[in-house]
Amino acid sequence: MADVSCDGCGEEVADTLSRTVSLSVDGSGVDSQTLCPGCFADWIDRYEREMRPEPAPTVEGIDFVE
Repeated sequence: MADVSCDGCGEEVADTLSRTVSLSVDGSGVDSQTLCPGCFADWIDRYEREMRPEPAPTVEGIDFVE
């Protein structure tokens, strides 16, 4: 079993414990990272935080329909 380094923290992690996150746009690879379980959990938390939609604007308590 090969060990790889985490792209997040640099620590060695067994290949079977690592997670690879790949980003592609229109079929072209943009980024790929191999992360240890802790850095992967941090990546998921950051992704959810940054991708969460902003609350819909309101006027006099009425929500806009988007």
